[in-house]
Order: sequence, then structure tokens, then C-alpha cells
Amino acid sequence: MDVDAELYNQDFLAWTQAQAEHLRAAAGARSNLPIDWEHVAEEIESLGNRERLELEARLATIAEHLLKLQHSPAQEPRGGWAGTVARSRNEVRRLLRNSPSLRHELPSMVNEAFADAQKVLRVSLTSHNEMGAVARVLAAEPFTADQVVDDWWPNGAAAP
Repeated sequence: MDVDAELYNQDFLAWTQAQAEHLRAAAGARSNLPIDWEHVAEEIESLGNRERLELEARLATIAEHLLKLQHSPAQEPRGGWAGTVARSRNEVRRLLRNSPSLRHELPSMVNEAFADAQKVLRVSLTSHNEMGAVARVLAAEPFTADQVVDDWWPNGAAAP
């Protein structure tokens, strides 16, 4: 198995980036093949970027629901929030297994997801007249990447 095929199986994101680089190098060598090299390279890169965007979306969902579990007094939706966290964590693990090179980006992604979740919850909790929860959410310490991705649950939140 060649290096690129092995990389494809080990880290999809890294493979897409390598393939885009190879295509651009081939284009620079002025291959006579009738291929739109730059656009093909861009499309392959975008496949890898979709992995990154999917991971960011999953992390934002986890951060939002962990903050709800930690600070909202509402009781009825708690099971749904916990279930969403558990499902999203499974998806994050799959994404990281398929593209392990994304793991080094987790801390910054989690920080951004946490800040985004605070903004969303300010609006959502205010609309439910949970002003005390809004204040607690806005004053909350950011979650770590380990808290978001692993099996950590806020105090008082029942793990599913």
C-alpha cells in the first residue's frame, strides 16, 4: 500500500490536504492532462474542511447542552439534553478517529464553541425567563476539551 493510500485510511483530513498539494504540484509541472487542477484541488480540500466544520458543530452542541445541564433549573428537558451530549460525543469520537489531525485543534475549537454557546443560551434562557441561569452561564468558566469530549458531566447532571 502506498503512503497516500495508507494516509487515507488513517487520517482523512490529512489525506485531503496532501492530495490537494499533490494536485497543485502536478499543475505546476504543466501536465498535459485536461484537468482543472486548481478547482479539483480546492474541492478535495473542501472535503477535509467539512470534517472540521462538522466537528465544530458537534462541539458547539455539546457545550450548549452541558451549559444547560449545569445552569438551567428546568427539569423536564434534562434527559434530552444529556442524550444529545452523549450522541454528539459519539460523533466527535468518530470524527477524530477518521481525522486524528483535528485533535490538535480541539482546545481552540472548544473555546470558540463555549463562547458561541454562551451567546445562544443568553437568548434562549432569557426567552424562558431564566434570568438567574443567564447570569450563571455568562459567568461560567470555559469547559476544557477533555470535559467536552470525554465522559465528564456537570455537578448535579445525571449521566445517561
